[in-house]
Amino acid sequence: MTFLLGIIVTVAEPDLQVLANNVPHIETAVLILTVSVGVGFFLMLCMFRILFGIGLRWILILSYILIFVLAAFSDTRFLSVAFDSGGVTTGPMTAPFIMAMGIGVASIRSDRNAEADSFGLVALCSIGPILAVLMLGFVYSGEEETIAALSAARYADTIEISRDYLHAFPEYMLEIAVALLPVIGFFLFFQLFMLKLRRVPFIHILFGLLFTYAGLVLFLTGVNVGFSSLGVILGNVLAQGYKVYLLLPIIAAMGWFIISAEPAVHVLTRQVEEISAGAISQKSMKLSISIAIALAMILSCVRAMTGISILWFVVPGYVTALLLSFFVPPIFTAIAFDSGGVASGPLSATFMLPFVMGVCRNFEGNILTDAFGIVAMVAMMPLITIQVMGAVAAFRSKKSVLPLQEQYGEHDIIELWEVN
Repeated sequence: MTFLLGIIVTVAEPDLQVLANNVPHIETAVLILTVSVGVGFFLMLCMFRILFGIGLRWILILSYILIFVLAAFSDTRFLSVAFDSGGVTTGPMTAPFIMAMGIGVASIRSDRNAEADSFGLVALCSIGPILAVLMLGFVYSGEEETIAALSAARYADTIEISRDYLHAFPEYMLEIAVALLPVIGFFLFFQLFMLKLRRVPFIHILFGLLFTYAGLVLFLTGVNVGFSSLGVILGNVLAQGYKVYLLLPIIAAMGWFIISAEPAVHVLTRQVEEISAGAISQKSMKLSISIAIALAMILSCVRAMTGISILWFVVPGYVTALLLSFFVPPIFTAIAFDSGGVASGPLSATFMLPFVMGVCRNFEGNILTDAFGIVAMVAMMPLITIQVMGAVAAFRSKKSVLPLQEQYGEHDIIELWEVN
């Protein structure tokens, strides 16, 4: 059931649909189905991890070893797309669902590690698509088609713009209805035979599904008709003449502020603060993620201008992140890898990717190998910054506990009012 739910929810993910429209050499349906199967398989693996308390660190290490072995032999056209696929699958549709499902399954355990194990699902579900697309590259050879974001229409007046929106709107209404119907069908099936929710919670969830449908239709219409094209145009303009010297500071500032508009980030930071009882605040989480995204944008822009392979960035980055996991509390590792997934949300796929495409186009680079990969960079950098934050927090907590350990023995009874 978890495997099926993972596939169904991922098919409805808007970020994935936007990415699939912009990948020229893989058919949209093929890419969406491949990525969805990857998410479903790893979501199933997540349930095993929670139920049996398997350590997240070792699953991550083994998974990334397998990824880099496959990457060494894969087609270069599939390499950056594979890493981007891992980032876009944890967007506004899948990330809240996966995180909530993890907390629900972890709640049946009563041990002290149950809450920590509820994190890490987004991290593991980001790995499935990378492996799936890399394996697809060994058996699939597609034909080059147009990239949606680069085929921006030139409008004579606002009447033509409005006609384009009116033409696209009913198409996306039908597309999102088809994508959401399996999710609604699953919910109604469980409601009839297992959940049996009362009237008020049932109506509450139905309204939520209605708002989700309306939001996704508006989102995809706006993105595909105008927003992605804006990113390409801005990237092209800023990569010309003297403005090229302002390109890196501008894209870093974009990365810093754009994370505030990512819906899944708000969901994660709120859940982290609640589960840690305020020990990890939303403010410190958002600061760590903002720094990470600003750095990711700079590195992605450098790649687009120079054509450096993405492996020169992701291999050292993930090795550093995995090494840090040995020096920080496990909950920080899980939160860090989850943050990487949710940070690479709708704005990364719909605006920043087209922006870097525009830069790459102006520098006459290969869009498939040099521009794609920005979502992967956005997903990678928080793994390092948040674990560094965790290491600092762990060091401070140990330092504050030292006087108490020196003053009292292991078996002494401590009266708290005397300590105060």
